[in-house]
Amino acid sequence: MPSTLPSDPVNARILAISEDRIAGFVREPFDAIAELSGVPLSTVLERIAAMLRAGTVRRVRQTLIATNLADGALIAWRLPEKKLQAAFDFILKNDPFSGHVVTRSVEAGAYGGEYRLWTTLKVPAGTDIGAHCDILRSHIGADHFELMPALGVFALGVGHTRRLQVEPGDKTPHRAAMVRPKIVSLSDLEWRVLLSLKREFTPEEIAPNPWKARALEAGVSLGTFFEVAQSLAERHVIGRFSTFLEHVKPAEASGEAVSSFNGLFHWAVPAGREEEAGGEIGRHEILTHCYWRNGGPTFGNVNIMAVAHGSERGRVLAHKAAIDDHLAQCGIPVSYSAVFWGGRSEIRPSEVSPREYREWLERMGK
Repeated sequence: MPSTLPSDPVNARILAISEDRIAGFVREPFDAIAELSGVPLSTVLERIAAMLRAGTVRRVRQTLIATNLADGALIAWRLPEKKLQAAFDFILKNDPFSGHVVTRSVEAGAYGGEYRLWTTLKVPAGTDIGAHCDILRSHIGADHFELMPALGVFALGVGHTRRLQVEPGDKTPHRAAMVRPKIVSLSDLEWRVLLSLKREFTPEEIAPNPWKARALEAGVSLGTFFEVAQSLAERHVIGRFSTFLEHVKPAEASGEAVSSFNGLFHWAVPAGREEEAGGEIGRHEILTHCYWRNGGPTFGNVNIMAVAHGSERGRVLAHKAAIDDHLAQCGIPVSYSAVFWGGRSEIRPSEVSPREYREWLERMGK
């Protein structure tokens, strides 16, 4: 039996590429992983399928740039502590439009410490995000929520395996460019292709020519499938082809966790310097996410948020300190900063289909 440990040398070579190095739409993604990792295709197929079966890899899929497909926001929920776990379970089980569902905590005295449940939400363009949250609030017993839509994106990726080797302060040569979310309108044909394209792969589908069956599923020829997928990629709807590790919880089969700690970093920088500050923060290699979001007075008027993962709490803090030092060297003042530590978490892609949303409203009695 092939090893399913993420630390296995062959698996590590594969994962260092397959997590977030296959950008856009690729007709033969497993061939691309094999070429870039230097691992034979047959081994790549065998190992990814085995890791998916074992739970080391929690999903294999073509990702989307959901901020360009649907309206979204980071949501912080305030509710009684005794209702926290039940609220987590309800959203996880009943709202496919909520992606990340995480409990978080922050040191005493920090702004927003009473907001313990954090979720990411995507809803079809034109849908009222606040109304969606009101529906959830009525079910989970929250007394308040804060909506923090992304105004700019500086970093968005995974790559936990390769980030294990990143040192505090490691960064790209240039400031990260800011991308502003921009909703793209799709035709019925494009939605059909997109919904087939983004569906998670089963272990049996880890094979050459993986899109042939998806084209059949979408009711189009393979050539048409490729044309539509490429068009979606050119319009910045397609993200990357990725194998997502179970990076916080130990995989059932291996008992290994890729990272045990994740910190949501908050910085409050002067108004008007968000793009500059986000670009300097977002260039740090350790970050999987970096956004311009306005937290408002509830969160000390923070406006740049980023996420880093690590196997040790002190290591995550060392990365935060290196970013803080870099901001100081750049002459960017920070009036307030905090770290919200992740606890229980479930991470999945948010649903974005308008059809699915209509069906969800019916299930919720709306």
